[in-house]
Amino acid sequence: MTRRSDDSVARSTRRRFLQRAALGAATLGLAGCDRLSQNERVIGTLSLAETLNLRVQRFLAGARGMAPEYPASMIDAPFRPNGSTDPQASRYRELAANDFAEWRLSVDGLVETPLSLSLAELRALPARTQITRHDCVEGWSAIGQWQGPVLADLLDRAGVRDEARYVVFHCMDQLGDEDFYYESLDLAEARHPQTILAYSLNGETLPVANGAPLRLRAERQLGYKMAKYLSGITLVTDFDAIGGGRGGYWEDRGYTWYAGI
Repeated sequence: MTRRSDDSVARSTRRRFLQRAALGAATLGLAGCDRLSQNERVIGTLSLAETLNLRVQRFLAGARGMAPEYPASMIDAPFRPNGSTDPQASRYRELAANDFAEWRLSVDGLVETPLSLSLAELRALPARTQITRHDCVEGWSAIGQWQGPVLADLLDRAGVRDEARYVVFHCMDQLGDEDFYYESLDLAEARHPQTILAYSLNGETLPVANGAPLRLRAERQLGYKMAKYLSGITLVTDFDAIGGGRGGYWEDRGYTWYAGI
């Protein structure tokens, strides 16, 4: 077996392990195991595992290590949707009814120049096209071709202030008519060259079921990090005043914040 094949097998094995670990952590927090999920020793162990995962990935792959990319022959069409597939929030329905002509993406918070960009303006920016594999915490995967501007380019355009540490993504969908979805990345992951804001899937306009008009693709992360139905991006120092304070919708419900694969 070649070295390249060895590396490929190792990556695949690690991805499967992390998927199972994340699912186990989520189950602990969400399936009614209150006694364990409130146990300080258990919480500390999960937190340690998350920190170790981040450090190991950054050490092995480096801050700019690339996720695998695939040939067009391996694209899954249609690409499997998951989670929210048809948001019913009134503002989203209004925007979708007009093909998102009035939709805008805001970039604010700890930036020098807040931005407000239409879909047409985003499409006019330099774009990256990549064919990558989406790994869901539920255990399935799918390969798709994504296109959109590199997030780092937008951050540079806005001018990130020195005190910013995280990028928060605000969404227009609700799960179970509860809170609006949101997610976050640290600046290292947000600035990765494969972290893009996708408006296209498999060469076509991004379907509603897959996150139209715009979704995050952070290719070194599990699927729940890749927020759909984006409406805004905010640069912050911490998550204390956002949602449940853990950096994401599912993180507030027990998932680990760092989901690197």
